[in-house]
Amino acid sequence: MTCDEVRLHLLDYQQGRLRLETQSTVRAHLDGCSGCTRADAVEQELTRLLEHRLPQHPASLALKRRLATRWSEPARGRSSWSRWRSSLAPALAAAAVVLVAMPIVYYERASSRAAREQSAMVAEAVNDHLRVLSSQRPLEIESGGLHQVKPWFEGRLEFAPVVSFEGDADFPLKGGSVGYFFDRKAAVFVYTRRLHPISLFVFRAEGLHWPASEGASTTDERGFTVVLWRRGALGYALVSDVDRRELTSLAAKLESAR
Repeated sequence: MTCDEVRLHLLDYQQGRLRLETQSTVRAHLDGCSGCTRADAVEQELTRLLEHRLPQHPASLALKRRLATRWSEPARGRSSWSRWRSSLAPALAAAAVVLVAMPIVYYERASSRAAREQSAMVAEAVNDHLRVLSSQRPLEIESGGLHQVKPWFEGRLEFAPVVSFEGDADFPLKGGSVGYFFDRKAAVFVYTRRLHPISLFVFRAEGLHWPASEGASTTDERGFTVVLWRRGALGYALVSDVDRRELTSLAAKLESAR
């Protein structure tokens, strides 16, 4: 199945309404597609909001009595429309409540989705940094200076990483390697601060959720600090366990060296 086909089946998949073969196909696709996995999570959150967080307003006593009177009327002699109207009244009332509540739900859904996607980017940056640290060969090109590291990426990436900070006595550049950020290749530049390695991931920015406010966002996650920002078509993630102020200082140097 393509991503578009899978997303059409997500609601039925979550509710177990698909045939066994289709259910297995969708599950296999989700296991290997991070984009559709995020879409599945969004659908589950929307379902939860619709089922549990819509405002509920009790009917007035007068409305209850009027509905009870209509439902107790004998069906004999009534037109087919009258019979259908009585049956549809509760559904129409429920639909009215949903229509009133939908702007709130969509606002909450958008806010919740933005927060989840931002959190996912932070978690991905930490995971990628840990992969660099645990790699048997964290540096595929050791630094002889930025003029040697940047050309090494040519032919290994489908974009040219824009990094101009050469490193200095506080944050020397140790080298680089090719990594991944979600589903896309990333250039990895490794700086250090004393004994602390610092990973800078540079990747294509499109298709990812970035903060509405301009500039970098800084988040603490699992003992690491992550600084995320976007510059044109490229995204940047800076990760380390150094002091938060020191990492933001390096982020400022990377930005000012443009």
